[in-house]
Amino acid sequence: MPLRPLPLPAAELLLDAAFLAPAAAAALLAHLTCDVPWQQQPIRLFGKQVMQPRLTAWYGDPAATYQYSGLRLEPLPWTAPLLQLRRRVEAAAGTRFNSVLLNLYRSGQDSMGYHADDEPELGSAPVIASLTLGATRTFRLKPRPGVAAEALSLPLTSGSLLLMRGPTQQNWLHALPKTARPVGPRLNLTFRLVDSAR
Repeated sequence: MPLRPLPLPAAELLLDAAFLAPAAAAALLAHLTCDVPWQQQPIRLFGKQVMQPRLTAWYGDPAATYQYSGLRLEPLPWTAPLLQLRRRVEAAAGTRFNSVLLNLYRSGQDSMGYHADDEPELGSAPVIASLTLGATRTFRLKPRPGVAAEALSLPLTSGSLLLMRGPTQQNWLHALPKTARPVGPRLNLTFRLVDSAR
C-alpha cells in the first residue's frame, strides 16, 4: 500500500498503515529489542537535567552526528537489518536517509513531549520517516502559534510508516503522551538525513 496524504493544514503528512506485514513487524521488534545497545540518557528540559522517559539508540553513516536537548549523538554503524530497512523506507519515501533514531517505549509510562524535528543539521524542510513496531500508541500533533488548525490525534499501529515533510516541522509540534491504559512495548524508528556540517 503506498503512502497516502493525511488532511493536515500547513503540513505534508503521509501514512502507510500496512508498510510492514504483522509477522515481519513482530520479528523486527523482537530482534531490535534484544540486539540494540539501548541507553537512557539525561537531557536538558526547561533548564533542568532529567532522564529521558524512554530508551534510545542512534545509528547512521560515520558523519551523521546529531544534537538535540543537550545531547550529542555519535552514530553506531548500520547493522544488516537496519540497512535493509533503510533501503525499503527510502524507496517508499522517495528520498535518501543517512541515520535513524530508535526510541523504545517500554510501557505506557514512557513518553515523548511536544517538540519539532527542527534542529539546524536537518535543514529547513526535513523529511522524517517514522516506523512503528509493537503496541499501538496515540501520536499527537498540535499547531504552532499562528497556525489556524485543530490538533490531531493519530493512533499508530505496528508496521505503519508515517512520513512528515515540507513545512510540517515549521508549523506543527508532535508528541507521544503517556497513557494509563496497559500497553506493551512500542519501538519507533525515525529515519533522517543529517548534515552535521551545518
